[in-house]
Amino acid sequence: MWETLGTVRDLGRLQEIASVLIRYGFGDVVKRIGMAGMLEKAGRLLHWQTVEEGRLRMEAPARLRCTLQDLGPTFVKLGQVLATRVDLLPPAWIAELSELQNAVPALPYEEILPQLHEDLGADPDTIFARVEREPLAAASLAQTHRAWLANGDPVVLKVRRPGIRDTVEADLRLLKHLAVIVEGNLPELRRYHPQRIVQQFSGSLRRELDFAAECRNAERIAANFAGREDIVIPRVHWQWTSERLNVQDLLQGIPGRDLAAVDAIGLDRAQLARTGAGIVLKMVLEDGFFHADPHPGNIFYMPDGAIGVIDFGMVGRVTEQRRFQIVRLLHGLVAHDSADVAEVLIDWTEEGNDIDEVRLQESADVFVDQYRGVPLKDLRMGAMLVDVTAILREHGLSLPADLALMIKAFLTLEGLGRQLDPDFDMASEARPYLERAMLERYSPDVLVRRGRRTLAGVVDLLRDMPRDVHRLLQSARRGKLQMHIEVDTLKAFGEQVDRAANRLTMGIITAALIIGSSIVMNSVGGGVSNRWLLALGAMGFIGAALCGVWILFSVWRSGRR
Repeated sequence: MWETLGTVRDLGRLQEIASVLIRYGFGDVVKRIGMAGMLEKAGRLLHWQTVEEGRLRMEAPARLRCTLQDLGPTFVKLGQVLATRVDLLPPAWIAELSELQNAVPALPYEEILPQLHEDLGADPDTIFARVEREPLAAASLAQTHRAWLANGDPVVLKVRRPGIRDTVEADLRLLKHLAVIVEGNLPELRRYHPQRIVQQFSGSLRRELDFAAECRNAERIAANFAGREDIVIPRVHWQWTSERLNVQDLLQGIPGRDLAAVDAIGLDRAQLARTGAGIVLKMVLEDGFFHADPHPGNIFYMPDGAIGVIDFGMVGRVTEQRRFQIVRLLHGLVAHDSADVAEVLIDWTEEGNDIDEVRLQESADVFVDQYRGVPLKDLRMGAMLVDVTAILREHGLSLPADLALMIKAFLTLEGLGRQLDPDFDMASEARPYLERAMLERYSPDVLVRRGRRTLAGVVDLLRDMPRDVHRLLQSARRGKLQMHIEVDTLKAFGEQVDRAANRLTMGIITAALIIGSSIVMNSVGGGVSNRWLLALGAMGFIGAALCGVWILFSVWRSGRR
């Protein structure tokens, strides 16, 4: 599989990945997935380094985090995406991967200036009154610079790193190969669906590289909050924004990590926690379109008590059906209806998963029982969702990507709220939104709309039925009516019968060759013509031997299968 890699650059990157894995004690993984053999064939011999003692003492989650950090931006992003999959990884791994940082050394302004000039269509100094050469921040995909418009308004230039797309695409190619090989060679990791995760991650990362798409996400969320003063989303300057450049207003607030500054200007922490919860809950439960990474680095506390939000590269979508499932889950907990909880978990699992519904129901019974007698206001939503995902992991099930992002957003939000206010009660803040979602599900206009869709489907069915029945009868009269029924077990049985018949035929041919060759050999006398008969008999024995080998190989292969 590795042999399909087409470029020398990919081979060099593969060697670098293998070396980092070995350095952090994952040499066995390198061998099992064939990376070592491929590199040796390519003339890039691996030197199996001794893992440093300090790294050996690190726990496996920490070693994985350091490995991803050393492998660069694509793998850091992959780790951050895995940190959202609370349904696949235990809490210890999630906590460790959540520590992955995008911070990398910034490029000198002179190196990004040619690309900036190309994207703006002119020298930045002729468009902006001033551009700071020193970056505000630097991440794996971009770095930001403060600038001022001609009217004195401060803005932020988010510049994509030159050449980063080529690096990302090369890594995504390797990840695609790696996922196929891991899924085939490491059965213990197959349940995590590596190919599906890489496919979703590749799409997410490519969208994140498009800064214009990020700005469209920001404007969509800003439109959903139009008229509200408790949230600030920076305005986009579209005349200078493109795929590689994002120009937005500068938020002049307190960074989400600086709680001392929050206290210094007298902001009410508890109110800030409630405001932030209300913003995210509205995004998820009412709008169905939400900021999927509300960590402190993307949050600002404004002097008037509003919440500023930036970086909309990663967003999530929740359908009306998903929102109702969340309401059903919480209702099942409060009403001690484990059957309702189990049904929601089954609905949440992806198609193709083999579900043991009896065992899942038993797990749901235990899960619900631990919340027996606990009112909604005392529920800890974060702990509850972690328990839900633990049940899914126990049964080898996984969540769809939209729900994984939603659960991660809720966990991050509750953690932020607790940092601001130790008494923050996420469930109480969510209650009015959940009640509105329940009422909306059964509101007259929604029922009418749903009924109209159902009625339209019934009318279409009745309208097309006479025509379909007419075509069916015509086909039957003409003898062209065909029925295709495929039974998997019968198909497998047929294949077994076919293989057995082939072996029997080959056995008869082998026996005939042996008998015929024996007769020919016994009738051989002297003379030239008899030498030809001798050769013919020998060829018959050779053919019989080959047929016998084929039969033995077929039986052996069938046994292995």
